[in-house]
Amino acid sequence: MKYKDWLDEWLRHYVKTSNKQRTFERYRQTANVHIIPILGEYELTELQPVVLQRFVSGLLERGNKRTGKGLSPNFVKSVISVIQNSLKTAHILGLTSEYVADKIKRPKIVEKQVECFTLAEQKKIEKYVSESKKPKLKGIVLCLYTGLRIGELLALTWDDVDFAKGRLSVTKTCHDGNENGKHCIIVDTPKTETSRRCIPLPKPLLAILKDWKKQSISEFVVADKGSPVFVRSYQRTFELLLKRLHIPHKGFHALRHTFATRAIECGMDVKSLSEILGHKNATITLNRYAHSLWEHKSEMMNKLGKLL
Repeated sequence: MKYKDWLDEWLRHYVKTSNKQRTFERYRQTANVHIIPILGEYELTELQPVVLQRFVSGLLERGNKRTGKGLSPNFVKSVISVIQNSLKTAHILGLTSEYVADKIKRPKIVEKQVECFTLAEQKKIEKYVSESKKPKLKGIVLCLYTGLRIGELLALTWDDVDFAKGRLSVTKTCHDGNENGKHCIIVDTPKTETSRRCIPLPKPLLAILKDWKKQSISEFVVADKGSPVFVRSYQRTFELLLKRLHIPHKGFHALRHTFATRAIECGMDVKSLSEILGHKNATITLNRYAHSLWEHKSEMMNKLGKLL
């Protein structure tokens, strides 16, 4: 059996039936764009370690279809995962006599440097949002004080906000998708089990949310004329906001990093921050924000030194 035929079989009957729709779509795109054009015509038995390793090297050197340059190690790692998972299933089903994809040498993964806004930039963004006549922009401030991911923010409904207890519950996420050829918003379960969480709300933010709800005509907290907002559309809105304020471009996720950085600066412990962010464990939080933690500790030590 050719690998392209097995990938189609595996995606339709093994991935789609047991994973989130978004995972299936991501795997299918990875297969169609990066794997099938190069490895698709190989027979399953021909996919030996040296063939797979040459394929991985090619992705790192010139795998970007648009620029002709190499793909990032992080992305190549995700491509390798699709290959390994598909070939492992093939071996379990007896389509190959041995499983060899575990011999692929994965590229070294580099933790991306955390980007966040300075305090001055944050205040500038908050001031603009508070003066804006567009209610949906308030979601940006909500992210700055809760650390929500964009999918979690746009899936948030008013019944997720507990005004009496002063907290919001993250019970779902969303992403842009297509159903029956129509562009739509797909609401799904959270990214991971630990992503399902409760986040305490600062009193000033709670007051803003109460006023916001009085004006809302939608079940969604962030809405545009009563309708839910597409992820890409909201990202574009944020990009234009930064451009208008002459703030250097940063992705929407920088709002989440900014929340985490401010929380550390205010003295929040890593475990509490990890639970609020929905990380699997505190080690992930510690590794990601080690630089901010070190700066905070250094500042505290300098303050102590002045007492001597």
